[in-house]
Amino acid sequence: MRRSGRTWAWFWMILGILYFFLPLLATFMFSLHAQRGTLSLVAYQNVLHDRAFIYNFTASVIWAIFTIVVGILLFVPTAFVIRLKLPKFRAPVEFITLLPFVIPAIVYVFALVRTYSRPPLLIVNSPFLLIAAYTILCMPYMYSAVDTGLRAIDVRTLTEAAQSLGGGWGVILFRIILPNIRVAILSGTFLSFAIVMGELILAQYLVKPAFAPYMAYLMQQKAYEPAALAVISFGLTWASMGIIQVMSRGGRGQAPVAAGH
Repeated sequence: MRRSGRTWAWFWMILGILYFFLPLLATFMFSLHAQRGTLSLVAYQNVLHDRAFIYNFTASVIWAIFTIVVGILLFVPTAFVIRLKLPKFRAPVEFITLLPFVIPAIVYVFALVRTYSRPPLLIVNSPFLLIAAYTILCMPYMYSAVDTGLRAIDVRTLTEAAQSLGGGWGVILFRIILPNIRVAILSGTFLSFAIVMGELILAQYLVKPAFAPYMAYLMQQKAYEPAALAVISFGLTWASMGIIQVMSRGGRGQAPVAAGH
């Protein structure tokens, strides 16, 4: 009976791996056929030498960096205060942070455009609106990562010990709490980076340069280069996940947070 269960477990695991990796392998093989009659990396060379790719990829990296900075500045103090001073608000706040999972991105972006495209809040053309939208989109991952990190340490004891030594709130937050949850913050950082790099709807409808809209545009113009971009995008996502795992191993006693998109 036990052997039968183990066999079925292996069967479903192998089936899942095949389901996941076969399309990726087919995409990768297709991207190698840009040069007729031979396997080559011509599609990757074309993409990497395209100025539009560099421009849009760089723009996405900039959006991701600002999103991560805003997310850390916003969610770390929030999670810290809720855990230390306002534990009864923890459940409602967690519910709010999960709203991006239940609100479709297309509904979200149309609400943003409608709200901020008229006075007195005429900021629909500002990049700050896109960064704010990305911050909300990454909220479930960043907040959950920070909250998980705070659960792994004794926040109250550390805070009281720092206060007894004369430390202010700035010292407590930036010199005591942040170093102890650095792995959790890194987890949220890399997840946010992967999400921003792969997000399509917000940048497309807010008319800002980004990697995903460029990829969608290229799919309408060429055949092999979009496949190469898909492989590059997948590699970026898994590189982020790998870095999370590596960094998590270095965090003693801290719970890693990992998720994909």
